[in-house]
Amino acid sequence: MGITKEKAMELFGSEDLIGIGMAAMEVRRAKTDARIVTYQIDRNINYTNFCTEYCSFCAFYRPLGSKEGYLLPLEEIHQKIAEMIELGGTGVLLQGGLHPDLRIGFYETMLRSIKGKFPQVHLHCFSAPEILCIAELSGLTVRDTTVQLRDAGLDSIPGGGAEILDDEIRARIARLKCTSDEWESVHRAAHSLGMRTTATMMFGCGEEHRHRVNHFERIRRIQEDTGGFTAFIPWMFAPENTPLGKKVPQTTAVDYLKTLAISRIYLDNIDHVQSSWLTPGVKVCQVGLQFGADDVGSILIEENVVYAAGVRNRTNEAELRRIIADAGYIPAQRDTLYRAYFLK
Repeated sequence: MGITKEKAMELFGSEDLIGIGMAAMEVRRAKTDARIVTYQIDRNINYTNFCTEYCSFCAFYRPLGSKEGYLLPLEEIHQKIAEMIELGGTGVLLQGGLHPDLRIGFYETMLRSIKGKFPQVHLHCFSAPEILCIAELSGLTVRDTTVQLRDAGLDSIPGGGAEILDDEIRARIARLKCTSDEWESVHRAAHSLGMRTTATMMFGCGEEHRHRVNHFERIRRIQEDTGGFTAFIPWMFAPENTPLGKKVPQTTAVDYLKTLAISRIYLDNIDHVQSSWLTPGVKVCQVGLQFGADDVGSILIEENVVYAAGVRNRTNEAELRRIIADAGYIPAQRDTLYRAYFLK
């Protein structure tokens, strides 16, 4: 059993950053091979940027009818996957806006066409808000929607749309988006079907430490009941070009590292915690490997959502392997379900 909510609040208030990092490393060593840090080669494909939610932290979406909106044709999606396979990739993270005109048949056709052409590729697709939207538009339950998507080729579900799982914050930053309970219902449904999912947290969007702790507690409780999360991925809000970014101060590297470490300590029933390079940059990501993280995420061949918010960080396989090795670890490529294998 991990620490209490009260202890987590104490840690957030502590000045002992190094001590918190050391405590997180103890948990990390107990959960995973202490010598290895993993990474993945996959591709983010955002099949549409049309969205009805208008979240204040998002610079990516476009309202229906916008000239800047798009819906990718299947041929273009196939081309992007072929390029990823050329780079040694194994998985696709397929996500989009909440499109009000797309029913479940559209998604089944997309999944089947990808699996038909690339049966070896792991399809890690559709955040909880997307699945809730598909279910509502199609007149289906969340469980039946998930079953139909799984049968069409869906392999696992990403943790997107979580932001902060506290409705006080959700009402402030994304009032049209699903509630915390609704997000949880999607992941519990997937876990009950034997599917794996990831859990994420976007912080630095005006929340207090207690809201982050409430988020940790919800994730830990789900994992206690289902064991279905493969990893926890905390990341910082990217404020540029967003309405919310004008109202909240940007998160610091110290706050990122502290939050990363506390998440590792709190979520001691989840095997993997990822250090992110996308918003903090690769140097902070590397330091995160001393604050409880055992993974540095994906090379993200393509990333559009935080790019739209002004984030220009980019990396490649060679750089991720270098920062892992320079931090004193053995770099190992993994697949979406965190099965690691060595390269080179």
